[in-house]
Amino acid sequence: MAPKADGTEAIVLNFVNEQNRPLNSQNVADALQKFNLKKASIQKALDALADSGKISFKEYGKQKIYLARQDQFDILNNEELAQRKEENSRLQNQLDEQKRAISEVEGEIKTLQSNLTMEEIHSKEAKLRKEVKEMEDKLDKLRGGVTLVKPEERKAIEEMYSEKISHWRKRKRIFKDLWDAITENSPKDLKEFKEELGIECDEDVGVSLQSFCDLLQHGKKRARGQ
Repeated sequence: MAPKADGTEAIVLNFVNEQNRPLNSQNVADALQKFNLKKASIQKALDALADSGKISFKEYGKQKIYLARQDQFDILNNEELAQRKEENSRLQNQLDEQKRAISEVEGEIKTLQSNLTMEEIHSKEAKLRKEVKEMEDKLDKLRGGVTLVKPEERKAIEEMYSEKISHWRKRKRIFKDLWDAITENSPKDLKEFKEELGIECDEDVGVSLQSFCDLLQHGKKRARGQ
C-alpha cells in the first residue's frame, strides 16, 4: 500500500536532503521504488515541497530540477573543512586496509579450496603405494636376472632388426657399385665431389654398419646363454 500524501512528502523530503544534489522527478522515482511510490505522486510531492519552500527548484525549459535548501546545512570554515578532509583521508586508509585484508583472506580461501581433502589424500597415497610396489617387483625381477620380454616378442624384434640391417647392407652395396662406376675415370677429388653433390656416407657421420651387425649377434648370444 502506498503512503499517504503527507507520508510521501516526508519520504521525498528526507531523500532530497540526504542526496543534497540536483535531482529531477525521474531520479527520485527510480530511487524510491522500494516505497511503492508512483512517479505522479512523487512529482506532486516535489511540487508541494517546492511551493512550501522546504526545497529549492529551478526550471530549465520543461525540466524541473530540485535541490535541498542549502541554508539548513552548517557551512564549514577552513579549519573544519581541513579536519573533515583529514578524517576522510584516515577513513579511506582504513577502507584500503580492510580491502587488502579481505583480499588476503579470499586468497587463503582459494588456496585451501585447491588443497586435497583427507579422502583424496588417502586415495592418492594408496595409488602411489600400489605404483611403488609394482616398480619394486619389476626391479626385483631385473636384479634376479629374469627376462621381462617374452621370447616371442624378442624374436619378432630381432627379425625386424635383422631385416633392417639387410636393407641397409643392400643399399650400401648398390650405392658403392654406382659410385665406383661414376667416379672410375673422374679426375675430380672424390671427397670434394661428394660434398658438391651433398652426399654423406656412413663413415662421414660416424656410423658403422658392422657395429649394428655386432650388436645383433651379441644379443643372440646373450639370449642363448640365459
